[in-house]
Amino acid sequence: MTDHNKKRVHWLLYPFWLIWRLVVWIIEATGRLIGAILGLVLMIAGVILTLTVVGAIVGIPLIIFGFMLIIRSLF
Repeated sequence: MTDHNKKRVHWLLYPFWLIWRLVVWIIEATGRLIGAILGLVLMIAGVILTLTVVGAIVGIPLIIFGFMLIIRSLF
């Protein structure tokens, strides 16, 4: 397949595609079990940070990232 025929990601979806590729890379590097445990730890840390109003800026993305890691580890 040539480079011209590859599917391209729309520029609005590019940040989400990059995050998903990062999650896939972490799972490939660490393995499924470690990835799921890491996702759970990130979710717990995100919840704890979200309980403090100021930490919600960092906590909510941590929860989302941890959830994505767990979903990718399971499937």
